[in-house]
Parts: sequence; structure tokens; C-alpha cells
Amino acid sequence: MFVPVDGGDLAVELHDGNTAPVLAVHGVSGSRKLWDRVAAHGFTLITPDLRGRGDSCDLPGATTRQHADDMVRVLDALDLASVTVAGMSMGGYVAVDLAVRHPDRVRALVLVDGGLPMPMHAHMTEEMVAAVLAPQLAARERTWTVEEYLAVQAAANPLVDPSDPLTREYFAHDLTPDGRLRLSGEALAADTRDVVFGESRWRELTVPTWFVHAEWSVGPDSAPAYTVEQAAEYRAALPVLREPVLINEVDHGGTVMTTAGAAVTAEVLAEALK
Repeated sequence: MFVPVDGGDLAVELHDGNTAPVLAVHGVSGSRKLWDRVAAHGFTLITPDLRGRGDSCDLPGATTRQHADDMVRVLDALDLASVTVAGMSMGGYVAVDLAVRHPDRVRALVLVDGGLPMPMHAHMTEEMVAAVLAPQLAARERTWTVEEYLAVQAAANPLVDPSDPLTREYFAHDLTPDGRLRLSGEALAADTRDVVFGESRWRELTVPTWFVHAEWSVGPDSAPAYTVEQAAEYRAALPVLREPVLINEVDHGGTVMTTAGAAVTAEVLAEALK
């Protein structure tokens, strides 16, 4: 379905399940297909393609605040007063903004390796952000077959299984029929800078909040986005935050894109829905 928002229409996929509805928000370079493995656990998911991604690729004006405003439009279009919201990576920051500014629309919050300030961001500069974004921006300059695109992803991260049907569907959704990446460079840059350099209002959260984090960041044995100690510090500082849940032997994307990671995330989401 498409939901009217400022500047155009936002693409939204609805997953039929046996739970109360959950609004699930993907990360900075992802798409709504990020949540397919979690949806397979029987959840009723509402999964939008955020501005500048997938079927919403042509929508301009991406910021954390704008994405959150778009999520309100999605809930309005579905006549949903209040739902549990899950956000992965940048989607966690969108979810936090939504919950802080519209607490009446969020009954509970599940943050998956995002949403709380990543300590590594405190040391990043504009030059470092530009270097991180360079490969993804370069990928927009050529055409890809699904096989080529999958092979590049698997070469960059050995945890990506190119033979897995859901993994293939996820990366295929990134491409237009003629092989162009459906990711706005402007949205990617703006959202990344918003997350890295923007002010987070996480201390203002008032809704019940769960936090899931990965042992690694990108690939086996890489430094995590959040250490166990850092997660515990957030737990101590935020009264509404439940005990953080560490997912062992998965990386950032693997929290929802691997069988093991999605299973743990699904367990936490089920707890938040009670």
C-alpha cells in the first residue's frame, strides 16, 4: 500500500500475523524487507520503505524527524491509535523520536542495535562519515544483477548467506528492474549525519522500552556498536528501559537478518507485546 505523506507517497508492506500490529522501522541503507525474517515468526508487522529507499526512493526530505512524522501518517492511514514500535539501527532513532514526540501513539518500544547514542559516534568527524558512505554512494553509479550485488555483499561480510531466499529477496528489493540501486544518496548522507551528529532525546522516553544489541558490528569479531557495559549504563540511566539483551555471534545486520538473530529479536518483541 502507499500512504500519502509530505512530498508524495510512502510505500508500506503489511505482514499478516497472529499478534497485535507492530510498526517496524528499518535502518539507514535498508528497506522494509529487513524485517521479513522476524515477520516469519508470526508477527503482524507494518513495514514501510523510508524516504529515499526501495519503493519510496523518490521521496525527498529525509531526516529522523521527518521519518517519524511519516510513521504517524502510516498509523493514521491504518486507523491505529497506538502500537508497539520496533526500530533497527537508524530505525531505532526514528522510533525514539516518534515515542518522545508522540508517546500516545507508542505503547512499547523495541530498539535493535540502535536508537541509543552509539559511543563510537562521539569520535566521528565529517571526513570519517564521508569515508564510511563512499562505498554505498559509489554503488549507485553502476548497474547490478542480483547475483553481482549479492556476491559483493557476501564478500564484504561472511555472515551474509547469498543462497538464503530471504537474503536474496532483501537485496533484490534494493535494485530497480534495470539494476540501479534504489537508495537516494541525499537521504543516505542526511540520515547518517543526523544519527551521528544529531541530538538524541532518549532520556525523555516514557514508554516501556526493550534494547537488543549484537556481539559484533560488521562481521565476526568486530567491535560492537554497544558493549555489554555500555548497554548496562543505559539501563541504569533510563528508568523505562528493561534489561538489555545481547545476541551472541551475530553482527549489526544479523540481529534481524540471520535465523539466530531474528529468533532472539522475535522473543524480545513478543515480550514487549504482552
